[in-house]
Amino acid sequence: MKTSKNNFKSNKKNPLVSIITVVLNGEKQIDKTIQSVINQTYDNLEYIIIDGGSTDKTIDIIDKYKNAIDYWISEKDNGLYDAMNKGIDIAKGEWINFMNAGDEFYNYTVLMNLFNNQNHQEAKIIYGNHEIIYSTGRYRFVKAGMIKNLWKGEQFSHQASFVKKSYLQINKFNHRKKIAADFELYYKAFQNYTKFKFMNLTIAKFESGGVSDVKRINSILERWGIVENTLKNHMYYCMLLVKEFLKIIIKRFVKKYN
Repeated sequence: MKTSKNNFKSNKKNPLVSIITVVLNGEKQIDKTIQSVINQTYDNLEYIIIDGGSTDKTIDIIDKYKNAIDYWISEKDNGLYDAMNKGIDIAKGEWINFMNAGDEFYNYTVLMNLFNNQNHQEAKIIYGNHEIIYSTGRYRFVKAGMIKNLWKGEQFSHQASFVKKSYLQINKFNHRKKIAADFELYYKAFQNYTKFKFMNLTIAKFESGGVSDVKRINSILERWGIVENTLKNHMYYCMLLVKEFLKIIIKRFVKKYN
């Protein structure tokens, strides 16, 4: 099932920005994500939704907003990163951002602040800060880290980054990865001296409990397999694993005696 408007915008003054949402059975999250995108004040925006064949009410919600969506498709895929690559092939924008189901821009002026009358010509990847929302209702501001520390793990969230389409066309996500394909893309970009540009803005907000949070050990192992084979890296990732195992032991102990 596919709906395509193909009324892609063009504005010589400011770059066309493509926002891609990947979703599968996200009826509880997709509405707020769509509204976060379509209510942006930036006027040169393309919105694409890649649905993996949802069987809940996700399609009904997407259809409700079809006049504000430039392109959407619903069909089975080979997982999150395969769907994200599909979005890259469809996108027409100069810059691409992945705002998946449940994610939101921090406010409606984010894109305006990032791209209106801004010069990003030398950069291939723009990134900024984000906010995490916990189940208790607590919020936590997370400032982006330093690119030189990418070997330790992601220094910014993919929701708070924009990548040139020309770069993504050549360097797509490794769909064989389960968790860390976005980290791999950024890390290899750093190794190849790709130009990153930090914007001191809070770009995105999203709930805690994502895949990399829930499956932290798997996430660490995947990242470890990506970074360079050095003693420093091995020692660091061994330490991360020990910390995670200690957390598990402590949680089980507390649960047993409470």
